[in-house]
Amino acid sequence: EERGFGGSAPDGVWGGAPGDGTGRGGGGEKTAMSVPRATIGFMDKLRRLRLAKDVMDRDWAEPELDLDAVAAHAGYSRFHFIRAFKEAYGETPGQYLTHRRIDRAEDLLRTADLSVTEICHLVGYTSLGTFSARFKAWTGLNPSEYRAKHLGRGAALIPGCYAMLWAGGFRPGPAPGAQGAQGAQGAQDTGGARSSLARSSQARNSGEAD
Repeated sequence: EERGFGGSAPDGVWGGAPGDGTGRGGGGEKTAMSVPRATIGFMDKLRRLRLAKDVMDRDWAEPELDLDAVAAHAGYSRFHFIRAFKEAYGETPGQYLTHRRIDRAEDLLRTADLSVTEICHLVGYTSLGTFSARFKAWTGLNPSEYRAKHLGRGAALIPGCYAMLWAGGFRPGPAPGAQGAQGAQGAQDTGGARSSLARSSQARNSGEAD
């Protein structure tokens, strides 16, 4: 019967014959220590699942986070990944992702001066209805009820602009240098166009005079 890391060790795999405790093989000769194949397979499986889990830990707020792409980091198909992830961590990838997002939403509802809709988008949801349903299924309260219950129990709310900046809700604009270069290029193009128009006008006037 399999146990431990996925299987019992066969006789002598750690370098000793059964029961003698000498570290010697059955013939009395020393044998090299080896790791059971079941253990190697299990550790490799955990390593690959950890790669996929790291992707979810990093990109959990991205609405476009795709399960197939995450599974590919572990070298699994979508359905094999779901099964293997649940065996290793006790919940499906979808449940883990929801857990991360709702935990973050709870924190923002308690501490940040942001609307429920803003928080919905910050934690990776594109639909307010889906966010509210998942939040209530997880906490027993909808987001507004949760905020009303916990508001005023702690410190003053963080201003929304700071919370958005901290949570990555603002998209960076072009760098100042790039913006200046674009403006200079635009001015140069405008000046060139005006010069061309002036030359064309002069040529036309000269032709009419002749």
